[in-house]
Amino acid sequence: MTTSTPNTPTGPTDPTASANPTTRYTDPAPAPRLEHAAKALTAHGFAVEILDDTATARARVKELIPEGATVFTGASETLRLSGIEEDLNGSGRYDAVRPRVLAMDRATEADLIRRLTSVPDISVGSVAAVTETGSLVIASGSGSQLPGYAGGAARAIWIVGAQKVVPDLATALRRVEEHCLPLETARTVAAHGWPSAVSRLLVLNAEPRPGRGTVLLLREAIGF
Repeated sequence: MTTSTPNTPTGPTDPTASANPTTRYTDPAPAPRLEHAAKALTAHGFAVEILDDTATARARVKELIPEGATVFTGASETLRLSGIEEDLNGSGRYDAVRPRVLAMDRATEADLIRRLTSVPDISVGSVAAVTETGSLVIASGSGSQLPGYAGGAARAIWIVGAQKVVPDLATALRRVEEHCLPLETARTVAAHGWPSAVSRLLVLNAEPRPGRGTVLLLREAIGF
């Protein structure tokens, strides 16, 4: 659960400015920065929980999503590595959208695919960055997960590693281009034979329906 301390900074700082370029986007943010980001997100209408590790997040996701709910998972290394992807898509506990659309014909069923991915009960994924000013930044090649995140899904849940906390939006966008895109391109080339691209960017500065979006902010690093 989110906590605060008397020493929480009053504004974002940029510890990455003089950091080693190879670690500036991979080192977990320390507790004061996590709590500062959590406080800002909460002020913007998001529900935020700071959790110790991926095992705790995996258990919490199961508590947050009722059995039988229609769930769409965005492509995410965080979900894959944590086991959350398999929990949601392979356990049989939920009406899992991703396995259904992967089996559908893109040419003849494109409209149904679009509707299934855009308005599930719950969209689950991660983000490229979370800012200490209270914004979430999501980059996408296809954009399939973005409508649900933006408001199409009744609820959205993001699991976010501590290394994704950055001071501000400018740093978040640099993180997308300098760190996330090269790693995702390496993954897509190995898996599919083509590079990735930042075709679409979604910046969530606030949640107009307080509590609709839940951010599970981890104290450890996971994902890109």
